[in-house]
Amino acid sequence: MSWFKGIEFAHPAFFWLFLSIPLMVGWYIWKQQQLQGNLNVPTIRGFAVAKKSMLPKFRHFAIVMRSLAVAALVVALARPQSSLSWQDSTTEGIDIIIASDISGSMLAEDFKPNRLEAGKNIAIDFIKGRPDDRIGLVIFSGESFTQCPLTIDHSVLINLFADIRNGMITDGTAIGMGLATAVNRLKGSPVKSKVVILLTDGSNNAGSIPPLTAAEIAKQFGVRVYTVGLGTKGFAPYPVQTPMGVQYQRMPVDIDEGTLSKIASITGGQYFRATNNETLKNIYTQIDKLEKAKIDVTQYRRKTEMFMPWAILALALLSLEFLLRNTLFKGALT
Repeated sequence: MSWFKGIEFAHPAFFWLFLSIPLMVGWYIWKQQQLQGNLNVPTIRGFAVAKKSMLPKFRHFAIVMRSLAVAALVVALARPQSSLSWQDSTTEGIDIIIASDISGSMLAEDFKPNRLEAGKNIAIDFIKGRPDDRIGLVIFSGESFTQCPLTIDHSVLINLFADIRNGMITDGTAIGMGLATAVNRLKGSPVKSKVVILLTDGSNNAGSIPPLTAAEIAKQFGVRVYTVGLGTKGFAPYPVQTPMGVQYQRMPVDIDEGTLSKIASITGGQYFRATNNETLKNIYTQIDKLEKAKIDVTQYRRKTEMFMPWAILALALLSLEFLLRNTLFKGALT
């Protein structure tokens, strides 16, 4: 019933008292039958002057009013309460910087279409799955710079991510510089969880900051680093532009896994090796599970007693029945 929408009852057991209503009505009917009798009169002249009255038609008025009063009283005893509930959710987001290698070797095609594009596409899917986090982007090759600072506007971040390409900066692999730039973006963050996801396919051969020094700096600022080595085992096809068009050369895959593992260990992160698109996607999935935002949910509940209107209705019905029975319908209702 729409009357009781959003209503709870503190003592629903009182609804068993509804069974008393048909018992009361049954007793009333039995009593009325006992009061019936026959009247013999010698003539109908005595009825000739009787005035028509509507009052006898209301002879069952008393039991109707009494039944409604009992029903209202039962509802009042069950203590109807309006229940209003709501919750406050507090999300403690995580600040994440993705530091991506864009050196020439990232064009190798052991990933499809190549390491750089695969890394971009999978990272974009990762970003879309974390709407509550601030995420930024640092790119590095022979040097490093911030492509996008920490932002909650992920549409802007995704557009800037899609625009990165090899050749934007001097070639090389400055892992230490890339990590240091990422840490610099996170060091002033007020959040408790600060994370760098560093992707590279080579060894540090450029920049003024050694990778392990950058890792120690990250540790000092409470930044956790997940390192990802990109590249298949052995050799990978690498496109080379020649006068005859694009030719492919087999390049040895040279990832400094020892250094990447140490960076992760120093900062409390983890090292992963991605050998193809699928393993890279799985790595992002693992990081996503490891770095879930903390959500505090506080539930509130407010109840308002609503028995009083029903009690007043029961009293009003009983009072009205008593008043009419002893005034207007006196003698007509028996």
